[in-house]
Amino acid sequence: MEQGLSKINFGELSSVIGRGDMGCVLQPLIKEIHLFDSFVAGTMHIKDKTLLVDRKIGETLLLEREKNKFDENAVVILTEKREKIGYIPEQDNVIFARLMDAGKLLRAKIRSVETKHDFSKISIGIYLIDV
Repeated sequence: MEQGLSKINFGELSSVIGRGDMGCVLQPLIKEIHLFDSFVAGTMHIKDKTLLVDRKIGETLLLEREKNKFDENAVVILTEKREKIGYIPEQDNVIFARLMDAGKLLRAKIRSVETKHDFSKISIGIYLIDV
């Protein structure tokens, strides 16, 4: 049996964690570092409004980079079922896009949900997942 260090591809590791595989094994090793509070932008453009109404405080949301002709730093916000509910606002997304482009894993958690008529304001905290 060979002894020594082996190289870890952190990009692969973060994608495994992001999918939830091995989450129960790695959970004690993961720290969430709160970076910023913001809100979900673009909710007016979501066709299925039930995706917004069904959100719960404390719910974890996925963040992913998106190629977008309107915003080169676009970060899309998805439910854990990978349903799109909006974006990190353009005025807030540059640093998060750079972190994600560098291979860092970010997540959001819902802090509050306000619904008035057909508009939902979802406040979020953005976290760096440190493994």
